[in-house]
Amino acid sequence: MLSLQGVTKQFGGLAAINNVDLKVEKDLIFGIIGPNGAGKTTLFNLITGLVQPTEGVISFQGYDITDFPSYKINRMGIARTFQDIRLFPGMTVLENILAGQLRRRLNLTDRSPLCKPEELLELLGLTAYRHAFAGELPYGHQRRLEIARALATGPELLLLDEPAAGMNETETAGLIGDIRAIKERGCTVIVIEHDMSLVMSLSDRVAVLNFGEKIAEGSAGEIRENPAVVEAYLGEEARLENVNHP
Repeated sequence: MLSLQGVTKQFGGLAAINNVDLKVEKDLIFGIIGPNGAGKTTLFNLITGLVQPTEGVISFQGYDITDFPSYKINRMGIARTFQDIRLFPGMTVLENILAGQLRRRLNLTDRSPLCKPEELLELLGLTAYRHAFAGELPYGHQRRLEIARALATGPELLLLDEPAAGMNETETAGLIGDIRAIKERGCTVIVIEHDMSLVMSLSDRVAVLNFGEKIAEGSAGEIRENPAVVEAYLGEEARLENVNHP
């Protein structure tokens, strides 16, 4: 579904992303992890056209989207959320979702099974809040609304940038169920997250970035046991935890 070949992004003399190759197959949940400053959000910005790569090729469904603007990439079927919540706070929950639907109405080749407002409200547990102002929602519900609005654009590929940030354990557990439900309805998901319990329980595959380079890729179990990943990010405690709790 998504392919990155030799993708590099330099800001001045600094390579935020350096020669990254990545392939994401359809119908997977693909996790991306790494320390702060590893280049994870920059990678999302490249995929969604907020910045263009210095070198390399980005392809979606076989089409070269390397230099496409973000609105065109969204119309092709890629949507995302951000680390910092970017809702319309003075609009209701339903109005935020309808704003996302504007893109879908303009797209005559919409193929997403997840785009009807009522289904999105139910899927993300927001039905009771449909007429509440987005800015007055509890934090966890604001996170869910941002996901619902992204889904309203009709994507086949959804990019979630630290969706569990600021959530408590109960909210995170609910989010895990939400992401699984999104996948089951035919939407491929790439998720950046520092919550290792979320990433490892959800992801079919995991890639690890460090200093802008991909240092490992594999199943959750393989990533936990990878010496380079343990040294760069997870730490020895994570490896021992995996041994004691298979």
